[in-house]
Amino acid sequence: MTESLKGARVLVTAGAQGIGLAIARRFLDLGADVHICDVDEAALKAAQERLPALSASLTDVSDESHVLAMFEALGARWGALDVLVNNAGVSGPTSRLEDTTLDAWRNTLDVNLTGTFLCARSAVPLLRAAGGGAIVNISSVAGRLGFSLRSPYSASKFGLAGLTQTWAMELGPSNIRVNSVLPGVVSGDRVERIIAARAEAGGVSNEEMREQLVEKVSLRRMTRPEDVANQVVFLCSDQGAMISGQSISVCGNVEYLG
Repeated sequence: MTESLKGARVLVTAGAQGIGLAIARRFLDLGADVHICDVDEAALKAAQERLPALSASLTDVSDESHVLAMFEALGARWGALDVLVNNAGVSGPTSRLEDTTLDAWRNTLDVNLTGTFLCARSAVPLLRAAGGGAIVNISSVAGRLGFSLRSPYSASKFGLAGLTQTWAMELGPSNIRVNSVLPGVVSGDRVERIIAARAEAGGVSNEEMREQLVEKVSLRRMTRPEDVANQVVFLCSDQGAMISGQSISVCGNVEYLG
């Protein structure tokens, strides 16, 4: 794995923190040339201070002009691309169906689905220029299990499964592999915000909600960002050379979300 990713040109969206930063760090550890983008300028600066080898750009993946500008710059710099990790996503609202606003619905799908589409579309010419490569879409176990109070989020993640399978068929003849990774309950600030929102909606404490989530995991523990990163780099390495069109859970076996 180390040799096959040495010198690989890698783009990780929303790579300034959480899962994205863990993925970027893992690729750097394996000798790749890594670019991250994010909408959080302060997080980008902090990420580059922690990992000076990273290059970075302030990019909203749901804005076509931002995406086109980023890929134009990467094309001029690298000439080709070996790996795209579509990690950018938002949690969306925690609300009942009848209380979910159209704006909240649209914003969630704009980032989670349209942003993934825009980045993949711009990446394809650069991946072909490299002679092939890999796209990994970061989905969620909410893309294989229903998730009450999270309609827009779950819909967007189920949508990624369809995009993954479709793009694997379209791009396979160009030696481009496309897969999805489905994290479960991932430790970090993001899940703590989700826990707080669901706890408030359910009228329980944050600690009770945290325990409820972990009880739904067969291994009875949260997934680490590093666990997700390890799966991503495996899929992008030569060891994953015959894996495409798959949605692979990294979750300790989340049994249900409820």
